[in-house]
Amino acid sequence: MKHMVRNALFSLGLIAIAQSVQASGESKVVGDAKAGQAKAAVCGACHGIDGNSLAPNFPKLAGQGERYLLKQIHDIKAWDAETNQAKKAAAGRAVLEMTGLLTAVSDQDIADIAAYFASQNTQLSGSQKIEVQVNSGLKVDAMELGAKTYRAGNIANGLPACTGCHAPDGKGNPAAGFPRLSGQHPDYIEKQLTNFRAGNRVNDGDTAPMRAIADKLSDAEIKALANFIAGLN
Repeated sequence: MKHMVRNALFSLGLIAIAQSVQASGESKVVGDAKAGQAKAAVCGACHGIDGNSLAPNFPKLAGQGERYLLKQIHDIKAWDAETNQAKKAAAGRAVLEMTGLLTAVSDQDIADIAAYFASQNTQLSGSQKIEVQVNSGLKVDAMELGAKTYRAGNIANGLPACTGCHAPDGKGNPAAGFPRLSGQHPDYIEKQLTNFRAGNRVNDGDTAPMRAIADKLSDAEIKALANFIAGLN
């Protein structure tokens, strides 16, 4: 019981922290989805015309929360614009594939593009029947481990459930800026969790809620979570 209360309080704390982080990077420019459709054409080469990318290394943007999209695009632009290497390492979000693509894009353009992708429907990637090897050496069903980790966390090491921020159906909390995970490419989810754990992605704010969570995840849990999320709806 004590562990359950501790995890509940930890989850609530992360929600409050993440909300303040999202608010600090929020844009006040109002986006126009109709105008964003034409502006998003260049994004279609990697992310798909409607935001449903076919390549697993490029994230699906369709149906993603507008507030979250705004923050990520601005963070990527901030990292790309920084020339001092020491500051660059701590600035925004590093996405090498986006280098130079946002240089001439205005705040209004970003708002319109975010509004357009947020208005589209997400196509699920789908989960696979696979096994993962846990630290004991045993191979377990990835769907079972992924579902358990997503819905209940891990009481033993204080890992909170993903549902606290990303919702039971994985559709996130758009108003709070918590991203939709449901239907995302499993390869992309696995890469982001691994990057948070390694400290290669740092745009979750000074209090590092996602880095703190990813640090508690094993390789098996990360792979299982990514596979489960891909089919969650």
